[in-house]
Amino acid sequence: MNYVSTRGIIDESVSSAYAIKTGLAKDGGLYMPESIPTLAEGEILSLASLSYCERAATVLSKFLTDFTYDELLEDARGAYSVEKFGSHPAPVTKLSDKEYMLELWHGPTAAFKDMALQIMPRLFTRSLRKCGEEKTALILVATSGDTGKAALEGYKNIEGTKVKVFYPIHGVSRVQKLQMQSQEGNNVSVSGIVGNFDDAQSGVKKIFANEKIKEKLAESGVFLSSANSINWGRLVPQIVYYISAYCDMYNSGSIEMGEKIDVCVPTGNFGNIFAAYVAKLMGLPIDKLVCASNVNNVLTDFLKTGTYNRARDFHATISPSMDILISSNLERLLYITLGSEKTAEYMEKLAAEGKYTLAEQELAMINSSFVGYYTTEDETRHKINKIHKQKNCLFDTHTAVAVHAADCYLEDYKAERKILVVSTASPYKFARDVFLAVCSREPADELSALVELEAESGVSIPAPLKDIDKRPVIHVGKIDKSEMEDATVKFARS
Repeated sequence: MNYVSTRGIIDESVSSAYAIKTGLAKDGGLYMPESIPTLAEGEILSLASLSYCERAATVLSKFLTDFTYDELLEDARGAYSVEKFGSHPAPVTKLSDKEYMLELWHGPTAAFKDMALQIMPRLFTRSLRKCGEEKTALILVATSGDTGKAALEGYKNIEGTKVKVFYPIHGVSRVQKLQMQSQEGNNVSVSGIVGNFDDAQSGVKKIFANEKIKEKLAESGVFLSSANSINWGRLVPQIVYYISAYCDMYNSGSIEMGEKIDVCVPTGNFGNIFAAYVAKLMGLPIDKLVCASNVNNVLTDFLKTGTYNRARDFHATISPSMDILISSNLERLLYITLGSEKTAEYMEKLAAEGKYTLAEQELAMINSSFVGYYTTEDETRHKINKIHKQKNCLFDTHTAVAVHAADCYLEDYKAERKILVVSTASPYKFARDVFLAVCSREPADELSALVELEAESGVSIPAPLKDIDKRPVIHVGKIDKSEMEDATVKFARS
């Protein structure tokens, strides 16, 4: 299985190890497999009897063909150990007769990014060896909150790597900020930027595209790579948990083998929901993919009108990991649907004009699988409050966006299929806003909200977040977005 660029401007086909090592294609596109492997119903039935790690190794081996099954199994077992994730890395729980929750926040940073970023560093270091790479890899990360901490935790003290994280200084929760600022490791660096996530993401992309910076880094024995979901090594592990969830729903008697389900994903950069789409293309019985957004509803508008327009007001919301106006992985959907030539054309328009519009038949092809909804701030708070009162459980602000979208979809489409809603973070990562939604009053402060929420709900604070306010702050740097290039070069040379 080789990999090609979504834009096809440079005609190259590379191994999966090379795609993981480099992150971005030379023409600025994203790497995609030359074809999507299939998964027959009999294979899904076989996977149902396996452990999560065995499922992961089997699925990954279909995409990463220059890795052996035993290598992938070793990496999966190291990544998804009981010590890190408990008894099941991605359990499915029942919310109602129609709605099921895929809980992806039981890892070391209490967010779904752990599912990819615990195994990705292992795949990455294997890729370096397979490619004969001797230089140090500088992993550049733009984060809206969760990816940064998960990448720092996954790559800390990994030989042959350095990790530089940029985050919007006022665009993450206090808990998320402290998680990054208190990160230990001899190869990590964190900088808050004055700007939003799109500024951070655009800055990282500019660094990747700057040949002069690459030359400076090469002189220091360093090359650039990425841990964002633009890197296939970050995205491919996410395919696994959708297949695993279907197996678990079958094992519990919730569905029959071959029965179609819908999937609802709280979406910012489009990587998580795209992974579900790849699982569908492989043969997993998924019908509709519900793309749930907050009031930064650029994806909702795109799925309704066919126009992707990033020129709109940016809103800082209580679900900050979704505060994104440039959804990078949408490019992969365009590639699968329309091919590389059209994808390159639309990406060029987005860069030059800030928008593009699909033809009517192109949008129809996407709408055959995707539908979009967005949730307002008040609707998010109301959903958290309602579920707590009715079910005595807590949702974080992103999960609440998805549950509201799923409810709207079920009502609008009169859907009879069961829907799997993705829960992406512990409620304690956004304790202040969850407490306010549950109790209708402000906590004493943003950090005491964790203890107050625990006392109110009876739900224990997860170990990764307990006493986070007592950890020493190590990374206090704040820079302008225009200083990202200099900060990167300085860290590379340190």
